[in-house]
Amino acid sequence: MTPRFPASRLADIAPFHVMELLSRAKALEAEGRDIIHMEVGEPDFGTPEPIIAAAQAHIATGRVFYTPALGLPELRSEISSFYSSRYGISVPASRIVVTSGASGALLLAMACLAEPGSEWLLTDPGYPCNCNFVRSFEGVPVFIPVRAENNFQPTLSDVDQHWNERTAGALLASPANPTGTLLDDEVMASIAGFVRQKGGRLIVDEIYHGLTYDRDASTALQFGNDIFVVQSFSKYFNMTGWRLGWLVIPECFIRDIEKLAQNFFIAPSTPAQYAAMAAFQPPTITILEQRRAEFRGRRDFLVAEIEKLGFRLEAKPEGAFYVYADCSALTRDSYQFALDLLDSVGIATTPGLDFGSHAPKSHLRFAYTTSIGRMAQAVERIHRFLG
Repeated sequence: MTPRFPASRLADIAPFHVMELLSRAKALEAEGRDIIHMEVGEPDFGTPEPIIAAAQAHIATGRVFYTPALGLPELRSEISSFYSSRYGISVPASRIVVTSGASGALLLAMACLAEPGSEWLLTDPGYPCNCNFVRSFEGVPVFIPVRAENNFQPTLSDVDQHWNERTAGALLASPANPTGTLLDDEVMASIAGFVRQKGGRLIVDEIYHGLTYDRDASTALQFGNDIFVVQSFSKYFNMTGWRLGWLVIPECFIRDIEKLAQNFFIAPSTPAQYAAMAAFQPPTITILEQRRAEFRGRRDFLVAEIEKLGFRLEAKPEGAFYVYADCSALTRDSYQFALDLLDSVGIATTPGLDFGSHAPKSHLRFAYTTSIGRMAQAVERIHRFLG
């Protein structure tokens, strides 16, 4: 057989459009334009000082060496204690794998579980990279269109209808990106039981835990020890650039995941891991909870203001820092609308195209990762743009 380069799977992997919009926004800024960034899911708060101090203290020792592939044992123990204090459940440190961001966690999970041709159920809309992780290991992403009347989350009936003999598992998120909605406990429990009965695997993305505003999010780990959970230090802990996350795995997969981690990454970043040792300490949590209150205020401001502009909110965002708005009353093409907003009035947003094929042209995502003052400027500019 004549080799084909690049690999054929690359044809199925779409670009991350929000990053391309970000590049366009940065180019306009370089020209002197004032751009209000509401496109990328990155908090504008800096890393809390106790976390920085912990990293500096370790780096000053000069002993910045590899850690074990599964992560610094002390950090794995801290995460285990966090599950006990935050959720009231016991998760042994042996089941916790420190990873190079949540992306590294998803990469390890799919490398461990996906077979060529195996189907994986994902939500549409949903985080765009998930289907690419599936495809990278020759799995087949199968999309469940999630509807506003179900809070943009799948139901047990949805999962049942899309499951067949080729289905290997499902990947859910709560709170979800781009909608910010939560999956109710009873639905999560029923889906977990269904997947278990079918002999499949359930992966749950919980990277926005800690950033919920009307009710606390429950971890899927309370519904079984056979569930994979992806977490991150990026969002709640404000450590995006440190590239650190974790993966909670069933006991039976520890050796398999360790082999993959050894080969893919050697080990996560050592300075980032020592920094994260301070993430769970009371002074840091106090800072983070103050910031959570600020995010809630931002959400409430933005939700009220964009509805006045003619956007329609089909489901209230309960977590993360996104508003997924129906813009069909204002445009027939959210991608072109996003480009026009950026070029005309300097507002960077994310079009629905990035999140799937279920009504993408009628939706736009706003990230409230900038101050209320800047968002007020954005609202005024959009009002002017709409004439």
